[in-house]
Amino acid sequence: MANSDKYELWSTSSVEEIQTIIRAVYRQVLGNPHVMESERLVVAESQLCDRKISVRDFVRAVAKSDFYRSRYFEKCAPYRFVELNFKHLLGRAPQDQKEISEHIVRCVAQGYDAEIDSYIDSEEYQASFGENIVPYYRGENTQVGQKQVAYNRMFAVDRGYAQVSSAVKNSQLVYAVATNSANKINPPTSGKRPGAYVATEKMFKILVTGSKFDSPRRRSTTEYLVSGSNITPQIQRINRTSGKIVSITEVV
Repeated sequence: MANSDKYELWSTSSVEEIQTIIRAVYRQVLGNPHVMESERLVVAESQLCDRKISVRDFVRAVAKSDFYRSRYFEKCAPYRFVELNFKHLLGRAPQDQKEISEHIVRCVAQGYDAEIDSYIDSEEYQASFGENIVPYYRGENTQVGQKQVAYNRMFAVDRGYAQVSSAVKNSQLVYAVATNSANKINPPTSGKRPGAYVATEKMFKILVTGSKFDSPRRRSTTEYLVSGSNITPQIQRINRTSGKIVSITEVV
């Protein structure tokens, strides 16, 4: 699984230890990428070394960098972007549809910076990492106030220490979160990405309210009948039209 080592900046930390913390922040927040020298945040690194900013401030700077924005906000599906924000900044997977919806709405209504700030300024972040601990993977231990289902979901989001987050553009949790079900972690299969959720060809009915497509027809609700293999793109399409998913039920 992802790195669960704890790195903390102390008043007595040496220059070498600060460099280790900087590397740990890049690895955690940016999703284990290769960072070229030209992509490093030289000013923010210098401020951290001089103790002018905290580790939390440095995490914020990295999460708001062009590196992060271009790879995860501009190139990933909205659900995937939120999944990775939870993983990179809080060290866990999102728990339910309400959490994801709140962040998607915030991102649309208030913008990218407000979405990033909402994690780093949260009580959960402060309680878990404070000012000077690098965020780390917390999914292997039971968290106070967190649902057990989040454990399986973290395995779906994070497939190992060597995984690079930007290699996967689509949501890994959209079906499980929307249906409030646990993720099934599948072994590698020929022709499919290892660990990916493999949808069945069962049929599902999605009940939606508030979609922009409803207005011309003056209907308060819309029903979509989709196969299991097409449920992810359909849910993404619904969210792009500002629709609210009321329920997803299997058609027997």
